[in-house]
Amino acid sequence: MSDLDLGVVGNSAIAALIDRRGRIVWSCFPRLDGDPVFHSLLGASAQGDEGVFEIDLQGFTRSERRYWPNTAILETVLESEDGSKVRIVDFVPRFKMYGRLFRPAMLMRSVEPLVGSPMIRVRIRPSHDYGRERAETTRGSNTIRYHLGEQVLRLTTDGSPGLIRDEVPFILERPLTLILGPDETLPEAPATLFGKFCENTEDYWREWVRYLAIPFEWQDVVIRAAITLKLCAYEETGGIVAALTTSVPEYGASGRTWDYRYCWLRDSFFTVRALNRLGATRTMEDYISYVSNVVARNGDRELQPLFGLQFEAQLHEEIVPALPGYRGFGPVRRGNDAFRQRQNDGYGSVVLAISQCFFDERLIRKGDVALFERLEGLGEHAARLWAEPDAGLWEYRTLANVHTHSSAMCWAACDRLARIAGRLGLPDRAVYWREQADVIREGIFARGWNAELGTFVSRFGGDDVDASLLLLADIGLVDAEDPRFISTVDFIGQRLRHGAHLFRYAGEDDFGEPETAFTICTLWYIEALAKVGRREEARVLFEDVLGRRNSLGLLSEGIHVESGELWGNFPQTYSMVGLIHAALSLSASWEDAF
Repeated sequence: MSDLDLGVVGNSAIAALIDRRGRIVWSCFPRLDGDPVFHSLLGASAQGDEGVFEIDLQGFTRSERRYWPNTAILETVLESEDGSKVRIVDFVPRFKMYGRLFRPAMLMRSVEPLVGSPMIRVRIRPSHDYGRERAETTRGSNTIRYHLGEQVLRLTTDGSPGLIRDEVPFILERPLTLILGPDETLPEAPATLFGKFCENTEDYWREWVRYLAIPFEWQDVVIRAAITLKLCAYEETGGIVAALTTSVPEYGASGRTWDYRYCWLRDSFFTVRALNRLGATRTMEDYISYVSNVVARNGDRELQPLFGLQFEAQLHEEIVPALPGYRGFGPVRRGNDAFRQRQNDGYGSVVLAISQCFFDERLIRKGDVALFERLEGLGEHAARLWAEPDAGLWEYRTLANVHTHSSAMCWAACDRLARIAGRLGLPDRAVYWREQADVIREGIFARGWNAELGTFVSRFGGDDVDASLLLLADIGLVDAEDPRFISTVDFIGQRLRHGAHLFRYAGEDDFGEPETAFTICTLWYIEALAKVGRREEARVLFEDVLGRRNSLGLLSEGIHVESGELWGNFPQTYSMVGLIHAALSLSASWEDAF
């Protein structure tokens, strides 16, 4: 069983990853990219067995888990060798209160006896400064305070603070409530507050799901993916993290350990587009605010590919020495030096992500001339840089080329600006941006197409392919029925497909030859197969991907081809987005189903 068989609870402010034994093994405070006060996913620190929030059932033998239907509330049932059982319910509050969304940085847990006389031990061992320092504790009448550097977390409970702090085993005779959050007094008894917040949170998520435009087939897959994407959005600013974790390696001792808790403009585009297709447009509206701030702060400089959740531009990468890494495979990194790279696809990613707001009459905050003018600055960069070398979609650290995908995304930026200008009644600007787009398109067809091989290639003048070329029809550069696209899909299948999986590219990169297939690449391939009419083949591959999800329906970044094991940061927004798009592409229509 993979160590990434984890559940996620959250509220678009904080999140927590919970394993099969009901242990919180990863959670950052006070926001998604904050200090991981629970970090045992990446190993115990040098200070000892820290970084976990555990309800330890003595004599544990097995567990069962489920999400409450259409919610982000997780239930775990633990069973011991003598047949005793307990039920743990975990959630992070999210609901409307006083005319706004209430989403506190608060983990809420309840554990109740189901069968027998279960004996449990509660272990709450947060640390701070990325595992370097243990929390100091102080006890109140029904609270424990955890002093974690500049922040203090308070546990409020209706159990014994002494037994909890000293980790003394005890028989669980009645439900126990554990609420961990800001150092503030709760307005009601823990059990009462838990009940109210749980009911309100359940109602919120079920109402949110109710308005999703889901496909007829694979409804549960799409719903779980959509909720997970929502949990990766940081609503305070509108930024969206690529994943909730750092440093879960792409595979074993590969050294490919990256911090994904930042907002990549590219990844955010995919997330926004997926939720838009389901009718959940609020994330896009929040993201427009985020991008507006990023663009305003950026000025006339080239746009870097990622930013912090509060618009931080400097994300210097450093090794965290106190944590050994996932399954001992380090290094653990904080920050990501990809912020220094030139990745020219970002201009198209931003424009594509928010184009819908200029055309969607349902939105309260529709795009206007002022927003268009801000986007024009990005378009000018795209028109200037489309044929310049960059690190590309795959963020090569020592290799730079003119990547066909990056050029295509520059085309997409100019193409959409032309369409937006037409929508806004700005004919001169529409003509200008159409001219820029046409120049780029002609250049891509001249330099990104290899007539001898009969395929688009990953870099201008090159002789190999990468999976990003599967997106050329998706963004509209070519039609899916264009023979050039069909032959590209065929060539990619021959070159990059290994069984039911697709690698992002062939050959070595800065770290050698990859050993895992990127799940999003397999899902792009599935979509492309559907577009070119190979739907039955696509459905078979899609069912294989669905079988690779963990027991709660979630995916990490990649899959090891030989073992089928999940690897990479978790949950990966790319992968969850791919599930949504593939299901929408392959599902029978509601009209044809009856």
